[in-house]
Amino acid sequence: MKFTELGLSDNLLKAIKRSGFEEATPIQAETIPLVLKGNDVIGQAQTGTGKTAAFGLPVLQHIDPKEHAIQAVIISPTRELAIQTQEELFRLGKDQRAKVQVVYGGADIRRQINSLKRAPQVLVGTPGRLLDHIRRRTVDLKNVKTVILDEADEMLDMGFVEDIESIIRETPDKRQTLLFSATMPPAILKIGEKFMTDPKIVKIKAKELTTDLVDQFYVRARDFEKFDTMTRILDVQAPDLTIVFGRTKRRVDELSKGLEARGYNAKGIHGDLSQQRRMSILKQFKAGKLDILVATDVAARGLDISGVTHVYNYDIPQDPESYVHRIGRTGRAGHHGVSVTFVTPNEMDYLRVIEKLTKKRMSPLKPPTEREAFIGQISSAVENIEDLVKKTDTSVFAKQAETLLKEYDAVDLVAALLNEMTKDAANEVPVKITPERPLPRRKSKHFNRGGGHYNKKNYSHKDSGNHKGKKDKNRDKFNRRQKSKRKYTIRSKND
Repeated sequence: MKFTELGLSDNLLKAIKRSGFEEATPIQAETIPLVLKGNDVIGQAQTGTGKTAAFGLPVLQHIDPKEHAIQAVIISPTRELAIQTQEELFRLGKDQRAKVQVVYGGADIRRQINSLKRAPQVLVGTPGRLLDHIRRRTVDLKNVKTVILDEADEMLDMGFVEDIESIIRETPDKRQTLLFSATMPPAILKIGEKFMTDPKIVKIKAKELTTDLVDQFYVRARDFEKFDTMTRILDVQAPDLTIVFGRTKRRVDELSKGLEARGYNAKGIHGDLSQQRRMSILKQFKAGKLDILVATDVAARGLDISGVTHVYNYDIPQDPESYVHRIGRTGRAGHHGVSVTFVTPNEMDYLRVIEKLTKKRMSPLKPPTEREAFIGQISSAVENIEDLVKKTDTSVFAKQAETLLKEYDAVDLVAALLNEMTKDAANEVPVKITPERPLPRRKSKHFNRGGGHYNKKNYSHKDSGNHKGKKDKNRDKFNRRQKSKRKYTIRSKND
């Protein structure tokens, strides 16, 4: 379904078009009309299905930019998701002139208080920090029209139910409440019964997790080895149209610049680029004028690009659903696709969880040698020259060609052409990619967007900030004392 069919304002449709979204995802198509009508909604859908826009677009439409008060509050389980949500709503609400603010633990609260004085209409936050601001009276929710609980099952796992209930009680009784969750345990439904009025249920079936048309490989490599390894694989596989996924904006910038430096036709997109720049790059990629698109998950979400032959996960995604979303970019419309995921040694647990979810084992891929990469480049160059000869009217250049053949050996001329059409050796164009911290090494049934699994046992404090319970503080003191004793003992022995 097209966004133009959902009853959205012209300003929002402009923002959607600028962002490169074309068709609404199932959760968006079903949710947006219900929210615009004022219904309470319980939405069940997996990560990466476009839930932020599903609730964000109608909420932005209901915002009165002339009213300088918080009109919508979005509660998110982690600071990473809160920031991501704020960024997306800011982009979508630019033409609506909506002010969107984010608050989360672990950041300078005084700076947040100053930002809140600018009277945002939409407030996104983690439960603990939202409560903190409410208690300090730096956040007033008496004018809130809509409350959104995002990733509700994750907040339940993290022990935030009491905090959520306390926040909702600060909002008016007459309000719209939206709840989104990947799963629907009884405790989530209980929140729905307690705080929602005749909610409409939107349940989106999990999309096919894998397709037989995508060959899935993984390469085990240390972080500093990944770039050289990837470029050698690119030379051997010679993909037609490629998306490379990086975990961060900095990663995307460095990868795209590094690929360009080595002679690849590549550009990167992420949320910090202007909409005009982003759309220009996407237009080139869709038109086949760009061979490699480097992107973050957020920037690539919702884009409908056909003809992608290869997907490279330079960084393993932080949750299995994101992996499914990424590789779904290739192997479309009956065409064959290839995905290659680079995994550091301590991220192998994440790979196994992805395999368990997709019910398909990835095949290990042995990195090509420099010699194999060079042979791959030569093969591509020969194919390009063959195509060039076919579409060139050689008679126009016959005299110059004869002159050159008299002066130079034919083999030397062709060798020079091949040299021009192949890339410089990797050691001649060194590229430095800043190391990223690998995902936490732990086994868990799923990951959150912050890069780890949280539960009540290993996440005792109430927010993703630096607040600690009494037991945690006492344990830290004890550990520091023990560490101090060990240092003293070692020093005494050495003396």
